[in-house]
Amino acid sequence: MFFLNVLTSGLLSGLMYALVAIGFVLIYKASGVFNFAQGSMVLFAALTFVVLNEHGLPFWAAFPITVLVMIVGAVLIERLVLRPLVNRSPNTLFMATLGLSFVIEGLAQALFGSDVHQLDLGIDDMPLDLWGLQISTFDIFASAVAVVLVAVLAVLFSKTRMGISLRAVADDTLAAQSIGIRLPRIWQIVWSVSGLVALVAGLLWGARQGVQFSLSLVVLKAMPVLIIGGFSSIPGAIVGGLLVGATENLADIYIGPLVQGSVSTWFAYILAVAFLLIRPSGLFGETTIARV
Repeated sequence: MFFLNVLTSGLLSGLMYALVAIGFVLIYKASGVFNFAQGSMVLFAALTFVVLNEHGLPFWAAFPITVLVMIVGAVLIERLVLRPLVNRSPNTLFMATLGLSFVIEGLAQALFGSDVHQLDLGIDDMPLDLWGLQISTFDIFASAVAVVLVAVLAVLFSKTRMGISLRAVADDTLAAQSIGIRLPRIWQIVWSVSGLVALVAGLLWGARQGVQFSLSLVVLKAMPVLIIGGFSSIPGAIVGGLLVGATENLADIYIGPLVQGSVSTWFAYILAVAFLLIRPSGLFGETTIARV
C-alpha cells in the first residue's frame, strides 16, 4: 500500500509537470521552435492574476482579465518578434524566445516588483482516504484541471478548422501558406492558447509554492517531460509527465536512502538522457527523416 501511495502521488505531480510542457508543445507544433519563454509566461500570468486578486478583484473577474492580457501579449509577440523572423532558421527563432524570456521577466519585475505573493485558490491541501490511498485534495483538483484542459485542446486541435490549419503549418509551413493559411494568425492563436495554458499552470504551481520569480524555473522540469514524451505531441506531454512524476517519487523513496540524499532533483534528467540515447524523438514524437 505504501508503494501505491508513493506511485499515485508521483503520477498526480506528473500531471502538474505536463501542464507546463503542453505550452511548449503547442508552440513547437506551430513553428518547430522550442519556446524558452514559456517559463516566463507562466510567471507573468500568475503575477498578473495574483496582483489583480490582491487589489480586490475576485477570481471570476481577475481570471478573464489575465487571459485578455496574455492574448494581447501574444499579438504583440507575433507582430514585434515573430513576424520579422518568418522563414528564418529554428536557431534564430530559439534565440529570439530566449531573449524574450528575459524581457518578460524584466517587465514583470518592473510592473509587479519582486515580492513573493501567496495565492489561495480555496482548495485545501488535505489528504483524502480513497480506497486506502492517502491522496492530496489539491493534487486531485490539479489533476482534474489538467485532464479537462487536455481534453479541450485535443478537440480544438483535431476537430476544428483552426486545428487542421495548425497541423498543416506544422507539416509544411510554405505549403500551408501557398493554400491561403495565414501564418501570423495561426501564431497569434497558438501563442494565445499557450498563454492560457501558462496561466492555468502558473495558478496551480503558484498556489503550491507561492508566486515568485523562481516560478519561471519550472520550465526546467518540463524538459525531461518533453524529451520523454516528444516535442510535438500533447498526449506525449501527459505520458512524459506521468513517467517523470512517478519515477522521481519512487527513486526518492527507494534510491535516495542508498545515496544518502534526495534524487528527485536530478533523476528525471538521467531518465531523459537514457531516452535521448535509445529513442531521441520520444515516445510520441515524430522521427525526422533527412534526405541527402
